[in-house]
Amino acid sequence: AEGRHARDIEATMKANEWQKEHESYELKWASERDAEEYEKQLARERRESLNLRNAEGRRIRDNEHEMKRNDMNKEHESYELKWAGERDAEEYKKQLALERRESLALRNAEGVRIRYLEAQMKANDFHNEHESYELKWAGERDADEYKKQLARERRESFELRNAEGRHARDIEATMKANEWQKEHESYELKWASERDAEEYEKQLARERRESLNLRNAEGRRIRDNEHEMKRNDMNKEHESYELKWAGERDAEEYKKQLALERRESLALRNAEGVRIRYLEAQMKANDFHNEHESYELKWAGERDADEYKKQLARERRESFELRNAEGRHAR
Repeated sequence: AEGRHARDIEATMKANEWQKEHESYELKWASERDAEEYEKQLARERRESLNLRNAEGRRIRDNEHEMKRNDMNKEHESYELKWAGERDAEEYKKQLALERRESLALRNAEGVRIRYLEAQMKANDFHNEHESYELKWAGERDADEYKKQLARERRESFELRNAEGRHARDIEATMKANEWQKEHESYELKWASERDAEEYEKQLARERRESLNLRNAEGRRIRDNEHEMKRNDMNKEHESYELKWAGERDAEEYKKQLALERRESLALRNAEGVRIRYLEAQMKANDFHNEHESYELKWAGERDADEYKKQLARERRESFELRNAEGRHAR
């Protein structure tokens, strides 16, 4: 009876031991399943983190592509503005060349007109001088005619005196007086004609001086007109250069404005790049922090599993010690 009781006790103890071992295996398997579930959870969280990072990376790449496309559009617009400025500068140069050609054509036409006026004035001067010479020659011919008339009258007088010589000798005293009177009158006439010729020459000289004064005044007027036209041309040329310089200054200001906008665009892109790099660094830090936390959780789970294994081993040792003590007590 005691043997059966001992065998029953041993069977009961073996059943209990098997039950406890089965329970320990169940706990072990449960802990392994928990560890696997935890590893699956970590893998799932890692996949979700990778998907999140991939989505964020795609978003950042899309933003970078969008920024690059915007930069290319802005650069294209800046080139369009540059080409438009160059076309405007070319149009302005063509306009200046056209204005210069028109100014040259106007000055050439004015020069032709002035040369025509000068030729006309020279022809008038030549005509006036010719008329003055004609008047001089007419005066000289009149003087010659007068001298011839005097000579003819003198010859006629001599002939009359020779014809009337005999009669003249009779009345010589009277004739001498008359002759002296006539000779005096002839000398008076001669001197009067000489005075008239001198007055006529003085008149011609005075008219020549007046004509020269008139031509000099006309020449001064024409020279003054030429100086005035030259001054106007210089003023127009100066104004054209002023317009040209103003256009060049506007082009320089436009280039400076483009350079300023380009610098501002570069500064904005640099600031945006700094912000994106800061966000990427922040995301990397967050990923590193999340990964560190996941590793902390993993290590904590491993430590809990180790603690659980140690607890199971300790319970198993206690169970073995208890069974050994009961076995010794039963023996």
